[in-house]
This record gives sequence, structure tokens and C-alpha cells, in this order.
Amino acid sequence: MTNTGFIDLHVHTTASDGTLTPAETVRLAADSGLQAVAITDHDTVDGIPEAVAAGGEAGIEVVPGVEISVDFGGEMHILGYYIDPQNRHLQQALRRLRGYRDMRNPRIIEKLQGMGFDISLAEVSAMAPREVIGRPHFAAVMKQKGYVRDNEQAFELYLGAGKPAYVKKERLTPREGIALIAAAGGIPVLAHPKYLSANRGPNLEGMVEELMKYGLKGIEVFYTSHTPEDTERLYRLARKKGILATGGTDFHGANKPKTKIGIGEGGLAVKYELLEQIKQSRVL
Repeated sequence: MTNTGFIDLHVHTTASDGTLTPAETVRLAADSGLQAVAITDHDTVDGIPEAVAAGGEAGIEVVPGVEISVDFGGEMHILGYYIDPQNRHLQQALRRLRGYRDMRNPRIIEKLQGMGFDISLAEVSAMAPREVIGRPHFAAVMKQKGYVRDNEQAFELYLGAGKPAYVKKERLTPREGIALIAAAGGIPVLAHPKYLSANRGPNLEGMVEELMKYGLKGIEVFYTSHTPEDTERLYRLARKKGILATGGTDFHGANKPKTKIGIGEGGLAVKYELLEQIKQSRVL
């Protein structure tokens, strides 16, 4: 019998740049009536054991996942579902990616200080309970000190790509990122194509075709900031190419306060049947 519940396949915790612990996140998902939630922290799988344990206690299915940043001439994110968090090659590569973040973060501080902001790396580190420091942690300090109204304004004015305090970090290629997820037993999916410049023109289909050659298995069709038109176009593309359609909110807790787990900004409803299709693809 098909499960008719709802899910969220794109969620972040304090293991990267969310504000709720993995256990708190899973309990919130259960309390919100979700049937399943995927933990997809940036460049780390450290939160998965805690999340899986909490899922067993709360009676909600937890999908072990990850979100990896890759470089395609700009920043692209690849989600991996059902990865083996103990995979040695995955662990080594994620440590290397976190090392790239560590090299970038002091340079962001230098840029912010050069613009007159009284911000230290120690203050930013204090905002990150675990070892992964991301730009939302910089934004949180800027908000705390009254430099910006909220995290969104921090990105719009200073931290977003092309803004004065932005520093590009080294990344894997799309081929490497997809291969890494696949080698760890995972299903690679293109995250939030809304944010890719190619999504605005005819190049998205060609880009997806190229990624499929590397092993891409799906595309995030249902997403917090996708318009109905975006969703319909991406769903048609997934069907045309015979790849999976997935969906999630990109929940970060208080770092994205408008985005609620399971529903995004209020209109998202991702059906469990999409997760069933992902499971089926694993045995084909």
C-alpha cells in the first residue's frame, strides 16, 4: 500500500549551518506530521547517526543524505540520498571540502573588517556548534550586531556571490561530486535549479543531459522558492529525461526563519511517493 504522507528531502542541522540539532530537527519533522525527512547537511554527514536514532524514537523515517557544492563555472549543489556515512572515500573528500571552507573563512573576515565591520572569526565560530562554518554563521553575527536586518539582507548586500565580502572556495567538479555520492551508495540529485543561471534559458536541459552522463539520477523539482511555473517546467524536464523528481524546503531553522520544515514558506507539500521512487531506483 502506498504511503500518502508528506516528506521533506532537503534539511540542514547544526552539523552544518542549521540552528537545530539533528535530533531536534527530526523531532520537529515528526511533530509537523511528516512521514520522512532527509538530513542533507553541507559537506558533512556527522549529524546522521544522531538523526537516525531520533527518528527511531519519534517514529519518522530518516534518509541519510548530504549536500555537496561543486563548480560548473558558478556554484552548483548536488544532493545525495541514502549515502553510506561511513564510506571512507566520502569521509576523506568531505574533510577536504571542509578544509576549503576553513581557508575561505579568514578571507571573508578580512573583507568584512576592511569595510569597517567589527567582526572576528572567533565570534563566527561561536555561532557554529560543530566544525562546519558557513556564510549563514557570518550573517548571524552581522544580524546580532545590528549591521543587517536579517540573514537575507546580509547575503543580498555582502555575502552572496559577487557581493563585497564574497570569497569563492575551491570545489569539486560536478563529475567528481556525482561520482563521490554514487561511490558511497547514494542517489545524486541536482539541488534547487532555481539558483542556476542556466535555469532561466534553454541551457538547463543541456546541462542536465551533461550531468546525467556523469551519473545524475534526479532533479529537485519541488522547492521553497520555485514558482508554479518553475515546478511544472522542471517536472516536465524530469519526465522527459526519465530521471527522479524530488523535493524539499532547504530548512535551516532560525537561519531561514520564513522557511518552515515540510512546507517552506507555506505552499510546499512533497508527497511520500517521490521517496518511494527513489527507493525503487536503488534496486534497478
